[in-house]
Amino acid sequence: MRWNDRIGRRIKLSDLHILLAVAQSGSMAKAANELAVSHPAVSRSISELEHTLGVRLLERNPHGIDLTEFGRAMLSRSHAAFDELRQGVKDIEFLADPTAGEVRIGSTAPLAASFVSTIVDRLHRRYRRMVFHVVNDNTETLQRELEERNLDLLVMRRIGAFDDGRVSFEVLYDNPYFVAAGAKNPWARRRHVELAELIGELWVLPPARSRFGGLVRNVFRAKGLPCPRPAVIAHGLEMIVNLLGTGRYLTVHPESVLTFPTKHPFIRKLPIELPIVSGPIGILTLKNRVLSPAAQLFIDCARKVTKPLGRRE
Repeated sequence: MRWNDRIGRRIKLSDLHILLAVAQSGSMAKAANELAVSHPAVSRSISELEHTLGVRLLERNPHGIDLTEFGRAMLSRSHAAFDELRQGVKDIEFLADPTAGEVRIGSTAPLAASFVSTIVDRLHRRYRRMVFHVVNDNTETLQRELEERNLDLLVMRRIGAFDDGRVSFEVLYDNPYFVAAGAKNPWARRRHVELAELIGELWVLPPARSRFGGLVRNVFRAKGLPCPRPAVIAHGLEMIVNLLGTGRYLTVHPESVLTFPTKHPFIRKLPIELPIVSGPIGILTLKNRVLSPAAQLFIDCARKVTKPLGRRE
């Protein structure tokens, strides 16, 4: 059977949309309710799609309905098709009104609070109607959301290698780690500090089982030191910054918190060279995916902001 006979004339986007709704809800009845159509209409749409493709797309299980191997293969491609159509509509809207547009960005909390917010503010000075959806999460979750096309791009640190066949990583700038203290902290007035001198201080550290937590603990191991007993275990940037502001706490932070959006008023970098090999910060995108003009504006602005900092390949 020719492609035009099977695909071009017989597969409808509405059928794919219904298949997606059934897969997400796990039930034809629930999908019918969500789509405001009848249960027989949903069943008929799935049957016609299966007849066209010549395979079963759904199978029943004790918990409801699940996708077959063929159904998963079909939906994985359908996500890209729907995304391209959605991007096409956004492109038309942006061309009709260049001051508007939406960008879906994924990043870690420290980068979102510093670097990403800097780019957002710069773009809003010129494009006031742009909307930015910023999602903070761990890198594994963010990469999955990017692959499922729920995000346009990721701003993240490169740690290890990416699957070069599926994604593209553009280096923007280096972002080494440092020992951070508040401006009121007595250690901030010292010209020379040894890491061993700080073991007994109040430390705010990330969870030990997190990627960053393991990295921080390796800093002390590399110096032949025990990891300090954390006074606070936290990931939240706002809380950590507030604690540093008291002048009683120390932590390990990436240098972007000192640079973006402007020089930080009360966080200071202690004169300690940390034995951390840190990957550069950059933008991760899907290969062979055409980004919207708004997303491209974000990337162009990020390049301009980081150009004075230099790039490391």
